[in-house]
Formats: sequence, C-alpha cells, structure tokens
Amino acid sequence: MKLASKSLCIIAAGAALLAGCAKKPVRPNPSETALGPQTGGGGALTPTEVPTTTEANSTLEQRGPGVIEDKDTIKGLLEPVYFDFDRSEVKAPERAKLQAAKDYLDKHPDQRLLLEGHCDWRGTAEYNLGLGDRRASGAKKYLVSIGVAVDRLETLSKGSEEAKKNADEATMAKDRRVELIILKKS
Repeated sequence: MKLASKSLCIIAAGAALLAGCAKKPVRPNPSETALGPQTGGGGALTPTEVPTTTEANSTLEQRGPGVIEDKDTIKGLLEPVYFDFDRSEVKAPERAKLQAAKDYLDKHPDQRLLLEGHCDWRGTAEYNLGLGDRRASGAKKYLVSIGVAVDRLETLSKGSEEAKKNADEATMAKDRRVELIILKKS
C-alpha cells in the first residue's frame, strides 16, 4: 500500500513538473527584429508625411472622415503622435501635433485630452504596456511644458493590444503612436 501511494505521488509530481507554467516570452533584441536593410527605425514616417501645424489646425473644427464622436469622446480629430521603435521621446517633427492639441484645448476649456499609448507587436505584453505608458507620459510631459494644465490630461496604455501581428515595417510604424482622444465634459 505504501509503495503504491509513493508511486502515485511520484507520478503526480512528475506530471505537475512536466505541465508547469508556460514559458514567458523573451523580449526580442531590436537588432534581430528590424525588418529590411535599414536600422534604427527604418520605414518610420518621414517629416514630409507629418502635417504641419497649419495643416493640423485646419481640420480641428471639422468633423470629417475618420472622426468618431460619441457622447463622451471625439476620436480622430487630432492627429496621432508617432514614435521610433522602442522609444518614448516625442520627436521634433511630431511636436506640431501636440501644439495643435494645445490650441484645440485652449479653444475648448470644458474638454480634456486622453493620451493613449500604443506599440507594435514586438516584445512581451508586459513590456509593451510599460512602453505605451512611457509614450503617453512623454506626450503629457511635452504638453505640460507648453502650457497645458496637468488636470486636463489623462494617460492610458494599450501596449500592443491593437497592433497587427507580424506586420511590415510601415504598418508597425503606424502602431507605435499616442492617440489624442478628446474627452468631453460629462
């Protein structure tokens, strides 16, 4: 009886050991995942693809294609801010978009802004949530530095939740962003 009990315990322990937990994915090394012959953010948006402050401001009061409005939010009215691979600093060409957001908030004192950080599909879910948070916080820090009140800004990280898996470099460049979502006063 004792031998059967010990054998059963050994078999159960062996089964539990073999089942174990799923191995946590390892964050890829950027040099091993960069697509194409370019390195250091190849395929990222060029300055000619970034609207100037005048272009960004011209669409702010219009509710055109790509703008989704409900009782609480307006999405797509302000241009997203794009980031280089594995970076959270707001690039100089992207600052015009944040200036346009400040100008909008100045004209609409009853509204706030949600800064929603996104990442491409590479990296673990945990890492990408942190990176999305750093991107949203970086945009917030810049907005505060140009005069937006901190109580009018909120941040949220979506990480790679909405990213396209195994995407090409151009698609991944569009996934690395902070969405500027207008929060209406409720």
